[in-house]
Amino acid sequence: MNEPPSIKPADSGQTPRAPDPSGWQRWLPGLQTLRHYQAGWLPKDLLAGLVLTAMLVPVGIAYAEASGVPGIYGLYATIVPLLAYALFGPSRIMVLGPDSALVAIILAVVLPASGGDPLRAITLASAMALVSGLVCIGAGLLRLGFITELLSKPIRYGYMNGIALTVLISQTPKLFGISFESAGPLRDTLNLFQALFDGKANWHAFAVGAGTLAIILLLKRYPRVPGLLIAVVAATLVVGLFGLDATHAVKVVGSLPEGLPSFSLPLIGAGDLGTVLVGGFAVALVSFADTSVLSRTYAARTRTRVDPNQEMLGLGVANLATGFFQGIPISSSSSRTPVAEAAGAQSQLTGVFGALGVALLLLLAPNLLQHLPNSALAAVVIAAAIGLFEFKDLRRIYRIQRWEFWLSVTCFVGVAVLGAVPGIGLAVVIAVIEFLWDGWRPHFAVLGRVDGIRGYHDVSRYPHARLVPGLVLFRWDAPLFFANAELFHNCVLEAVANSPTPVRRVVVAAEPVTSVDVTSADILIELEQALRASGVELRFAEMKDPVKDKLRRLEVLSRIGSDIFQPTVGAAVDDYLEEHGVDWTP
Repeated sequence: MNEPPSIKPADSGQTPRAPDPSGWQRWLPGLQTLRHYQAGWLPKDLLAGLVLTAMLVPVGIAYAEASGVPGIYGLYATIVPLLAYALFGPSRIMVLGPDSALVAIILAVVLPASGGDPLRAITLASAMALVSGLVCIGAGLLRLGFITELLSKPIRYGYMNGIALTVLISQTPKLFGISFESAGPLRDTLNLFQALFDGKANWHAFAVGAGTLAIILLLKRYPRVPGLLIAVVAATLVVGLFGLDATHAVKVVGSLPEGLPSFSLPLIGAGDLGTVLVGGFAVALVSFADTSVLSRTYAARTRTRVDPNQEMLGLGVANLATGFFQGIPISSSSSRTPVAEAAGAQSQLTGVFGALGVALLLLLAPNLLQHLPNSALAAVVIAAAIGLFEFKDLRRIYRIQRWEFWLSVTCFVGVAVLGAVPGIGLAVVIAVIEFLWDGWRPHFAVLGRVDGIRGYHDVSRYPHARLVPGLVLFRWDAPLFFANAELFHNCVLEAVANSPTPVRRVVVAAEPVTSVDVTSADILIELEQALRASGVELRFAEMKDPVKDKLRRLEVLSRIGSDIFQPTVGAAVDDYLEEHGVDWTP
């Protein structure tokens, strides 16, 4: 495993390097950091933790409310994961907690199944966190940290744009002080317009929420200014000073329950199991995709290394912990992590101090946020959702690769119309189809010699290329597997049939062939037998040794012979010319 990542201290010109841990200690990067902790980091971590606390509280409440559970559980999901990740997470400044990217997924599971019961809602959400945690831990132990690479950039843009729109639609009614039972993005939009037309909006709540949103968006251009904190504090003061909750029915958070999260096993019925499993898998996919991207970004900025498998393990333990302590599923935060970095965070202790700050608030000052308006919380989530949209790079993709742009649009429509969980399922299916498509119908070519250019090249690109009499040089630009094996078979035979001279030998330029499976192995045997029946020999050039080993294991070589390989295409041509006495000058 990679050594524990290090971050360059602000006041040091040298990055400290810890020795590679061994045994059980390699699973605890936070412990390694603590063993090599520098005294000069402590004041900076403490200050960064206090700054972070001021942002963690309103954001945790806002995302919990948006996910369909009481706000207090968002704070529980802030305290516990930060402590767990500080021990198991490899990134020194990553901040975890409730996240806008997960809101729509959690809401899609919790809302229809809870029936408005807050205790049932948090049970379902906590169960999703357990599923997500187990999936991430299992994937980390199996070293499957690469799986998020299966989702291409256009597909990621599509589902994130769809999630952003879903969150935006779900929070807009709260901005107007309107509440109704969600029936999906399209129906919710119609219901919102109908409620506005019927005069159900609370314009005082809207003024507070819109003002909060405006302040957040205006101050976003100044990274070092805590715009979100300023906006939330201002909204709370306005409602409290003018008594808008009492005089104009502006809904507020109210007093938070006093105390810390306690251990609770989220027991769900068999009828909810399928939905929770699907939702948990979706959460695991989205949260690790976001976390891995953010982790790599900060690793590059701090010139450190982060093991993606350990990152998945840390994220899984954090989700597992929050699931057992009355929390909702969590992910990394692209808004709170920069706050920690800007405040001078040096290690995982920043997250620990942030968690302790939130815990002290619940113990000592649970009434501090009793006048925080719900419309301001909606504004916080809407601002985050706006940040999820990606249009600029999609315009570039539309210009350079139009079919991938429409692939992104398809994922976007799937999430927006079908909902977050089935929409993400659709995105995964499309990703698999996209992955298979290039291998299913790959590029292939018949090769010839072009005067003035070294090597052998595609005759469709160089029509004047000279062909070797009696020899077909055939290149296949993909792995051989069940989906393209039949096409390979037919294309080789077609190349033989279209040769301008009677064919004596076919040489497959196999350097691009990185793998074979049972189906393609059997097809190769059939192809060799069909060619031999026509008096044509089959050879391979530039085939990789691991592929040769597979052919031997799949009993291909025992059927067609083992003396069929040449190191290069040029060597294969020379061998053919010599064996068959062909007078041809390369």
